[in-house]
Amino acid sequence: MFIGEYSHLVDEKKRLAVPSKFRVELKNKVVVTRGLDKCLFVYPMKAWEELAGKLGNLPVGEADTRSFTRLMLAGAVDVDVDKQGRILIPDYLKIYAGLAKNVVIAGLYNRLEIWDEKRWDAYKKGAEKNSDEIAEQLGKLGVY
Repeated sequence: MFIGEYSHLVDEKKRLAVPSKFRVELKNKVVVTRGLDKCLFVYPMKAWEELAGKLGNLPVGEADTRSFTRLMLAGAVDVDVDKQGRILIPDYLKIYAGLAKNVVIAGLYNRLEIWDEKRWDAYKKGAEKNSDEIAEQLGKLGVY
């Protein structure tokens, strides 16, 4: 399970060091794809295969499911984790997420999210401001 929030740097070769506590679960290869809210999602191969299978079985006759499937699957790339625990972020994903040098890697149960540090700070402040409303909605879903 991935949890926590870590500040890291994207180096000049577009490599990003994954926090050491996550490397065991990620092993030697991950999938990086476009995420929601202009971040990147990083999945271990097993979690990605499960998600890709679900996405592949969505009805193609519905425009929303086609769009979401395209966003996730066409935007995905499998990436090796090098011996130093770094992954290479392709240009098109770096541009999509607006990643500068300073990024935040957030652990979210079965995936990691990579955020530009400034965008993460703004997003987090908004979520914290609305935490009462969010908790109420989660309560309606039986989560909180």
